[in-house]
Amino acid sequence: MRENKIGILDFGGQYAHLIATKLRNLQILAEILDPEDSTEKFREYKGLILSGSPALSSFDEESSYNKEIFNEDIPILGLCFGHQEIAKYYGGKVEHRSREYGRAILKIVANSPIFDGLSESETVWMSHGDSVVELGKDFCEIGISLNAGIEHRNSAIASEKYKRYGFQFHPEVDDTTNGEKMLFNFASKVCGVTPDWKMESYKDFLIEKIKNEAKNRDVFLLASGGVDSTVCATLLIKSLGPERVHLLHIDNGLLRKDESKEVLRLFQKTGLSENLHFRDASDKFINALNGVIEPEKKRKIIGDTFIKIFEEEVNKLSLKDPILAQGTIYPDTIETKGTKRADLIKTHHNRVPQILEMIEKGRVIEPLKELYKSEVRKLGEELALPRSLIYRHPFPGPGLGVRLLCHSGIESDLEKRCSAEKSISEMLKGSDIEAKVLPIKSVGVKADLRCYDYPVILSGNIDWQNIESLCSSIYQTSKEINRCAVLLSKSKIENISLINATITRERLDLLKEADFIVSKILKENGWYEKIWQCPTVFLPLNINGKGREFIVIRPVYSERGMTARPSLLDEKTRTLLVDSLSKLENISGIALDVTTKPPGTIEWE
Repeated sequence: MRENKIGILDFGGQYAHLIATKLRNLQILAEILDPEDSTEKFREYKGLILSGSPALSSFDEESSYNKEIFNEDIPILGLCFGHQEIAKYYGGKVEHRSREYGRAILKIVANSPIFDGLSESETVWMSHGDSVVELGKDFCEIGISLNAGIEHRNSAIASEKYKRYGFQFHPEVDDTTNGEKMLFNFASKVCGVTPDWKMESYKDFLIEKIKNEAKNRDVFLLASGGVDSTVCATLLIKSLGPERVHLLHIDNGLLRKDESKEVLRLFQKTGLSENLHFRDASDKFINALNGVIEPEKKRKIIGDTFIKIFEEEVNKLSLKDPILAQGTIYPDTIETKGTKRADLIKTHHNRVPQILEMIEKGRVIEPLKELYKSEVRKLGEELALPRSLIYRHPFPGPGLGVRLLCHSGIESDLEKRCSAEKSISEMLKGSDIEAKVLPIKSVGVKADLRCYDYPVILSGNIDWQNIESLCSSIYQTSKEINRCAVLLSKSKIENISLINATITRERLDLLKEADFIVSKILKENGWYEKIWQCPTVFLPLNINGKGREFIVIRPVYSERGMTARPSLLDEKTRTLLVDSLSKLENISGIALDVTTKPPGTIEWE
């Protein structure tokens, strides 16, 4: 007999775990499954969902997984790659077609129980390069998408005969406005699952889990002062008592202005200071990063240095067989190739090889690793932590180390950059907008795969209301582009030259000051609590023969960090930012990043 639950086949897509989270929030039990599990295992579920995949393509390729599921009398919903696999299995055809990233409008063109209660047009979220171009017998098109004025067929398909459904878009992300309704319709109306699953107290569940994992050992937590590590610290102390929990705050020189002072004060205020240790290791980190340019190498050096200092501090205290605790959350894991088929987007500092080795040996405890930021915040509220702490903007573990871009000063791939700029300029012909492709790359994610591509800077008469649509057209015009920003100063870019730059105290101090100015203006103008976070990024670029640092401001809306939309701010705030930041020394220009995630990650590195 099938149990009252949904199974999710994890093909490694960025959002696979989020599908389960969304369903559990709807009181529907959902569990993650390996696509190669046995048919008997799949028979336990009333319905199956096939996730997206970074490593697999339905185009001209046979994917390896247990396809016996298609012979079972069980409803199946496929998302992105899963959508393409359903179409292909039942006689359809998949091809490489125009790429779609970010928001699109779905026009519902046929009745289906999976769309019950929805309007004829819905906002959905796309991230794909392959498309279903033909359907097999007994399948029909139930949705068409519109993106940047281009119509994409077969964006939603169905076979009521087989109870098979496919969405090219991602209903599980927050940017698909009624995605939760679609998932609920599939689970409840199509599969017949009763929404009766409840987690009485996740806090109590985690406390018991921590006790079982820690046993009688002491725990040492690297406490940055961010919401993840602070919630983790509070849970550990409630589980094991303050005498067994040691907190270590390290000033790595890559934190925000006066960050360490504020963190130490905050820990005292919230009662977390009984076994609190502090180490100023800024010299050690900055020296280790001297001359390093490549982003992944920077992240690994920062992660390794954290572990070295952790071990030094543990040895000072003569603790017996302590275990390391980390406030790792789910996006950290999935972006660092945390599942078998996931792609490496970027290595988080808590997933460097040395940490992975410690995890294998059972020397690491991570109570929050299954949660997204929004769930961690809810847990923080249940733990009675102050709102000012719970809703602080996220800050990356490597800190300003990944917001201070470095370069050798030698330009590469000039031909690719010029070609991309030419094709974008052709697309913009007749408008009063100019595009310049920057001679520096930034990390992104396209169709669940890491990409390392060029940003483009737009200047001129910008239509702010339609800027996301314009950017979407740019990504479709040139595959070399994964990020768009708008120049906020009035002058156009005539020439750009790269600066030879690495991480130094001088650059860090200037970035800290710029970051402080941005945060202050956002708070004073009511933006700070509206947005998810706002990285301030330095690019080592001389623009029009002026300055050495080009500032990019990156305010975004997001719920979990897996997807993001740019916040455009308002004209008054943009003007204040330009006026204030221009007073700093060596600034060559200021731009606002208007990129969605995908195709650009929230951070530039």
